[in-house]
Amino acid sequence: MVRTDRCKKLFTCKEKPLDPEKLGRMESLDVDCSPSLLLNIALALQHVLVLSSVCAMVASALIQEVDKERIVAHVLFYSGISTLLQSWIGSRLPLIQAPSLDFLIPALALLSAQSGTPVACRGQCIEAEEPVAPALPIRELRGMTLVSGIVQLAVGMTGLSGFALGRCGPLVLAPVLCILGFSIYREAALLCSDHWGMAALAVVLLVILSQHLHLFLRLSVFSVTRRLSVLLSVMVSWAVCAALVRWGHVSLNSVTQMLSTKRNTTIIQSTNSPHSSDFVFPNDSVPWLDFPLPASALPLLSGNSIAAGVAGGLSASISSPAVYVMAARLLKAPVPPAHACNRGLCVDGMGSVIAGLMGAPVGLCSSVPNACVIGLSQSGSRSTVQIAGVLLLILGVSPQLAQMLCSVPLAIHGAVLSVTYALAVATGITYFQHADVDSGRNIFNIGFTMFMSLALPRWFRLHYSFIQTGVASVDVLLQSLLTLPVFFVGVLAFLLEHTVSGTLSERGLMRLEGTKKILSLADQQQGYSLSPDAVYDPPPPVRKVLELTGFRTVPFCACRSPTVEEVLVTVPEMSSLLPDKDAGVGSGSG
Repeated sequence: MVRTDRCKKLFTCKEKPLDPEKLGRMESLDVDCSPSLLLNIALALQHVLVLSSVCAMVASALIQEVDKERIVAHVLFYSGISTLLQSWIGSRLPLIQAPSLDFLIPALALLSAQSGTPVACRGQCIEAEEPVAPALPIRELRGMTLVSGIVQLAVGMTGLSGFALGRCGPLVLAPVLCILGFSIYREAALLCSDHWGMAALAVVLLVILSQHLHLFLRLSVFSVTRRLSVLLSVMVSWAVCAALVRWGHVSLNSVTQMLSTKRNTTIIQSTNSPHSSDFVFPNDSVPWLDFPLPASALPLLSGNSIAAGVAGGLSASISSPAVYVMAARLLKAPVPPAHACNRGLCVDGMGSVIAGLMGAPVGLCSSVPNACVIGLSQSGSRSTVQIAGVLLLILGVSPQLAQMLCSVPLAIHGAVLSVTYALAVATGITYFQHADVDSGRNIFNIGFTMFMSLALPRWFRLHYSFIQTGVASVDVLLQSLLTLPVFFVGVLAFLLEHTVSGTLSERGLMRLEGTKKILSLADQQQGYSLSPDAVYDPPPPVRKVLELTGFRTVPFCACRSPTVEEVLVTVPEMSSLLPDKDAGVGSGSG
């Protein structure tokens, strides 16, 4: 009884008690619900653990310098800034901002375009051939990051993001979310292959803690263990790995040492295993305190970096709104309105611009695995990600702490990615129920879109020299776009959905009675306990600023929420709608 009462005290917000008969169903989560401070810090640390290895993986794939740990720490710092901005003035969803494959793939294409680099030569170049100045690649990557942020800002401030999202039905969102989850399956499997036993241990612990433990524990205890399932499984697996490495039974690699000096078409390559003493402290020479200061040199805006930045920005402009939709569905919150989507993408762009100007080699967008943790842990508090943002700021000013956090074994990291990205695939599959899956039109659109989005980027990645237009920047742009699965699936799904004829019900859509407005059936299936204003509206000070006369015009109008008069429904109008609904139900039952 003491333990049960102690677990109940961990939640300070008004939450519904767990129903034993509804443990398998998704419950509505309140983003304004704030757990106790101790639980909130643990949930925030859980988000940081999911983010840190992804951040280190992307940075390690691009940086070959001695101060790699310092740059990784700085990327964590800018991720914290962007996360705090996103939760305050952006989409307001509990999302973590992090690097992603949307920027990594164009960055590798940019590096491959530099003559004499290992990426371009596939490991066959002689070291004496055309050496490249060490600062030049970093400056070009920073230029790519800056351009990516500008593209994200442009798409958000012009309203294109919200406009396109409002015209994406279930048959567009489903393939995009599925490919968003499938896009990293090769990298996750490669990370797990470092030690399949440790990866299996982490996966089994994660599944038991999040799904099966309610059969053995009280509901209040199960609530805590489920919310902290990722943190507990990572910490237990990490402790087992540390013990086995110390005793010499296994040899594992760390994220910061996973790449060899020769890169090829495979993004990740394992290196020789580090010594067991390097498992927790890989490099004692890394400083404990190093505040991120602006870089001494400006970003290099070459033709290649601009092309790679445009490709990364376009892909991130597709993946970020998809993550907003996925997070809202996992929270059982209303679909993000256009103004929230536009603000969120603007904040993504601001984060990338700040990171590029300050010295980070990669851009930022909403993190897919962190969004999936919402569904896995059934915890989506906005205060949690704000605490996570503060923790990222602390890690960003301490390269030694960041390095310790990034020493999570590859197998454990691969296990976390495998489970979290699986939720993105599953969330996309849930959208198929709202459309006619027996329709020949839908069968073709779904199959063709998903197959081509997996097959063609894979082929272009293997046949890198196929694109030869004679203009290096055009080659980089095409190579980047054609090897980005998310960009591929977004464009294909949107075009097929709006060019292949089909009825509204067949496409999972409905027309609002008495108007020409078309709504998605996926947005009408659930009685949301929260209104869109409660979830997505910015704080009062931000709303007052956006209501100023100067902010009512382009380009700020796309980020403003609609006025009260536009969304107000009077009592006669509401009363006229209710009988129609009841009549429809009665006729259907009869």
